[in-house]
Amino acid sequence: MPDAALKILVIDENRIRASIIETGLREAGHDAVFVLHALQGAARKIADIDPDVIVIDLENPNRDMLEAMFQLSRSIRRPIAMFVDQSDTSSIEAAIEAGVSAYVIDGLKRERVKPILDMAIMRFNAFSRLERDLEAARSELQERKLVDRAKGILMASRGLSESEAYTLIRKTAMNQNRKIGEIAQSLITAADLLGGSL
Repeated sequence: MPDAALKILVIDENRIRASIIETGLREAGHDAVFVLHALQGAARKIADIDPDVIVIDLENPNRDMLEAMFQLSRSIRRPIAMFVDQSDTSSIEAAIEAGVSAYVIDGLKRERVKPILDMAIMRFNAFSRLERDLEAARSELQERKLVDRAKGILMASRGLSESEAYTLIRKTAMNQNRKIGEIAQSLITAADLLGGSL
């Protein structure tokens, strides 16, 4: 998606500070900038606007406000750049844990908004790739466990070697136009239903 086409939501109760962020984004070529001045009802507004990235500015956030923002960031799965005037180690840790992509302390200047936004998007995308890779690795490991168990069932019930059992599972998957893991799962389920004997 081209940079200028990004839908950006700015959440800031302070209208002057929100205006600084909005001006910085518009000067950087972003046309689709939406500003929200109240934290209440933010989740519904986010759903309505469906922004690509969110910029949150909190002057002096208290614990409840930070926790509300962190819960929001966990649920929306979007890049978030958060500006705060003051912070402590536990708030920074909580922000990272909640998935905030950029957490900037005492750094609200118009010319810094665009580079921080870019960094938030890049970090979010990198983290999302890592999550997808991790999920793919978990899925592959799970499938391998299923296939190993299915091979064991075939080896025990039909007297096949390990490679013969795998070849049979693979051939069945190809013939039925299904994944090897699905065939393995079906075989395991059938064996469980028949008390372990096929």
